[in-house]
Amino acid sequence: MKLSVFASGSSGNCLLLSDHHTHILIDAGISMRRIQAFLLRAGLSWRDIDGVLITHEHSDHISGLETMSKKTEIPVYAPHTVANRLLGRLPSLEDKLRIIPVGESFSVGELCVMAFHTPHDTDESVGYRVEGDSVFALATDMGCVTDEIMTGLLGADAVLIESNHDLQMLRDGPYPFPLKRRILSERGHLSNADCAVLARQLAGSGTGTIVLGHLSRENNRPALAMETVSAALAGCDVNLFCAPPEGPLDLEF
Repeated sequence: MKLSVFASGSSGNCLLLSDHHTHILIDAGISMRRIQAFLLRAGLSWRDIDGVLITHEHSDHISGLETMSKKTEIPVYAPHTVANRLLGRLPSLEDKLRIIPVGESFSVGELCVMAFHTPHDTDESVGYRVEGDSVFALATDMGCVTDEIMTGLLGADAVLIESNHDLQMLRDGPYPFPLKRRILSERGHLSNADCAVLARQLAGSGTGTIVLGHLSRENNRPALAMETVSAALAGCDVNLFCAPPEGPLDLEF
């Protein structure tokens, strides 16, 4: 299985997952032009994409979706409440939207996909577990780690998990107090320290590749996130990476 992270962060999120002849995008939070450039770099075109999985309707996850829906016939997969929010904002999606069950498997090409809920400040937000020759799982935009998230992540060969902020940088930073409180809440974003605890648990379940994603530009630094999580993974046989905000990061597992 191949993973290309095109973007990961508050300014946009999009990745490509490929297994044999099946290629899917998770989120489309950057422009269609940028996605197309990344696809061309990977030797692919829009005709090769079998579907787009959407985690939730915040703009950093769907900003390229409107143009994509008007110019391609690619199906877009989202759980019920997310799908309703998308239709309210993007009527052009109506014929392409596929409503998916949460906690139940469905197929996209040769891949088996399952969505699981993540606690975030929206009516519904999900992560995804994708199984093919290998298993990949993604969970970002979560204020805490629930049993449902652990079920979705445990045992995956590779995961992308949120390492959004350093607690001290956030507390000392310029954000207004209500925004800091929202980020720190159980429906906000995961800190480096919380991510480190999660990473250690995943390493214990056999995960061999961990990618840190959705880092805040204002309240984090890649080196700081890597240092915090690396310390927790001392003695573990894990390949650790940090997803760049504007990509790409290419991995195979």
